Amino acid sequence: MVRVTDLEASLHFYRDALGLQETRRMENANGRFTLVYLSAPGQPEAEVELTYNWDPEVYTGGRNFGHLAFAVDDIYAACRRLQEHGVTVLRPPRDGRMAFVRSPDQISVELLQAGPALAPAEPWASMPNTGQW
Repeated sequence: MVRVTDLEASLHFYRDALGLQETRRMENANGRFTLVYLSAPGQPEAEVELTYNWDPEVYTGGRNFGHLAFAVDDIYAACRRLQEHGVTVLRPPRDGRMAFVRSPDQISVELLQAGPALAPAEPWASMPNTGQW
């Protein structure tokens, strides 16, 4: 579960940019929260739950989450798609194996190449790290 402060910004990141699919949604008016469940295509049994509390709350370390990790079929294509959605690749996949980005709520998301690492390729091979990941 990941607590999010802006549901639409988070859906843009997890669904549109990262490529997860919304599997179900539950709104609880009495509890004043919305739960959105997302999974990787073809893997509905492995869900990430986004929890959006309707009343604003500031989350500090550990209260929202640590980090998520996803295996992707083509790490270069995944990073390119994220960039096209305005996401900064903080740790580029210079090794063809691993990259890091952050969600709108600053959750660190690790991307791992499924299977063997891809051959190093530009612009990734020479791209420096940006910020913290």
